[in-house]
Amino acid sequence: MPSALLDALAAEAVGCTKCPLAHQGRTQVVFGVGNPDADLMFIGEAPGAEEDRQGMPFVGRSGQLLDRIMLEELGIDRQWCYIANCVKCRPPGNRDPLPLEIDTCRPYLDRQLELIAPKVIITLGRFAAQLVLATTDGVTRLRGRSHPFRGAVVVPTFHPAAVLRGGGEPMAQMRADFVRAKRELLAAGAEPWTSWAA
Repeated sequence: MPSALLDALAAEAVGCTKCPLAHQGRTQVVFGVGNPDADLMFIGEAPGAEEDRQGMPFVGRSGQLLDRIMLEELGIDRQWCYIANCVKCRPPGNRDPLPLEIDTCRPYLDRQLELIAPKVIITLGRFAAQLVLATTDGVTRLRGRSHPFRGAVVVPTFHPAAVLRGGGEPMAQMRADFVRAKRELLAAGAEPWTSWAA
């Protein structure tokens, strides 16, 4: 049962002290949130200040934008998907995660992917795309295409924070990436999209 196994994994993550982030001011571990049987999974980089405070991914301004585009382009809210980050603890000052932190946290993300087994994964930002796709290419080069991944499809797009800073063009590109993801979800027979299309 994925839900019970995810709960056990989350409990393990909450007590994790394997990297320096555990001792550098984190308020709590931000494991992930959403439907454990989701056909769609979002993967971001690392928690920010608001995420660290609330213990949930994407709940600040970036999360509000994500929720809005999710609703407008995919027709869903968070109950239909699962949202997680590559790194489960906030790096100090919202700096980029270090290679050691990414490598140490990687088994948690790998296990989340294994248990949830999404049909489509939307990576949000450069770090998530590079980690999931094992590439050094930037998100600008990776986005606009679908990438096969462990029997699923990865659709890279910009991080919502970058879209908030970047204006109209990144917003339009992010929306186009979500439309691509919706097409992939329909092609994969994913719920609830297949039911709506019937």
